[in-house]
Amino acid sequence: MDITMAPATNTVDLKADTRRDDQRWDAIRRRDKAADGTFYYGVLSTGVYCRPSCSARQPRRDNVRFHLTPVDAEKAGFRPCKRCRPNEASASERQAALVAAACRQIEAADELPSLDELAKAANMSRYHFHRVFKAVTGVTPKAYADAHRARRVRDRLTEVDTVTQAFYEAGYNSNSRFYAGAGDMLGMTPTVFRKGGRGAVIRFAVGECSLGSILVAATDVGVCAILLGDDPERLVRDLQDTFAEAELIGGNPAFEQLVAKVVGFVEAPQFGLDLPLDVRGTAFQKRVWQALRDIPAGATASYSDIAARIGAPKAVRAVAQACAANKLAVAIPCHRVVRRDGDLSGYRWGVERKQRLIEREAA
Repeated sequence: MDITMAPATNTVDLKADTRRDDQRWDAIRRRDKAADGTFYYGVLSTGVYCRPSCSARQPRRDNVRFHLTPVDAEKAGFRPCKRCRPNEASASERQAALVAAACRQIEAADELPSLDELAKAANMSRYHFHRVFKAVTGVTPKAYADAHRARRVRDRLTEVDTVTQAFYEAGYNSNSRFYAGAGDMLGMTPTVFRKGGRGAVIRFAVGECSLGSILVAATDVGVCAILLGDDPERLVRDLQDTFAEAELIGGNPAFEQLVAKVVGFVEAPQFGLDLPLDVRGTAFQKRVWQALRDIPAGATASYSDIAARIGAPKAVRAVAQACAANKLAVAIPCHRVVRRDGDLSGYRWGVERKQRLIEREAA
């Protein structure tokens, strides 16, 4: 049995290797900076090895050999290219390190450092630092600082005795500035948030659709959660975990009509879904989610496409994380985001559901 199965296994492995090498060659032809660090290529006719994005004259395909690391390439007898310097940290890696240091500087400061201070520490001009920071993180330094301060507020509200103490310790220097944005930041008043959502009213109902069970929950602002799954009780527990001490109220007949509207969209997406949403997330997440809502039904986009659309082409991984954090299935259509090669990748509510949603919208 082992003898007869081995050739089939080898054939599958060979096809996978060929497909992977074809993708690498395509990255070289496009000088794809996103592929830098994932592999290196040696050129038999010159004896050098390069990054995929190297600007040197492109070699013939049959002269190219692929390597996972610079060490592998040098063991095979290739020397580093003097133009792209593949054995050194790339420009994007150096920029990422500087931005990471700036983020730590922001997080450690009691008050937000000025843009000039951050740029000086990174040894960049003010304009260049601002552009690089946004390209790497997807948000401006101020937006990053605001998001970090919001996290500190949420943490401190559950740890200290008063709201005033929490916002001062989080870096706000006046109560007016804090309360002006507290509702958007927390999704409820600071006092209610301190109590774990106690006093906040969230209505919900569970229905059934062709994709399984579906839970819809809403505050007075709008729909705050649309969850898909196989077990209705598990969906309710997930909602309870998110709002541990909020007042959860089963939906009345009027609210159940809202659930029916969401189910109708799942079954017939061509009719669209126009609902008020209570969207809660960081500034970067909200930008990603808005970009997802701009993808028309029947179409898909890659994570790198979304990163480019929001002006943060290097923040592909952060875009994927924002998609994974989405709690509003179908209303914020993260199912329309796929890998660059068209593969579906992950989906919070199951790849099979993602496939069925895409197929249904395409039809």
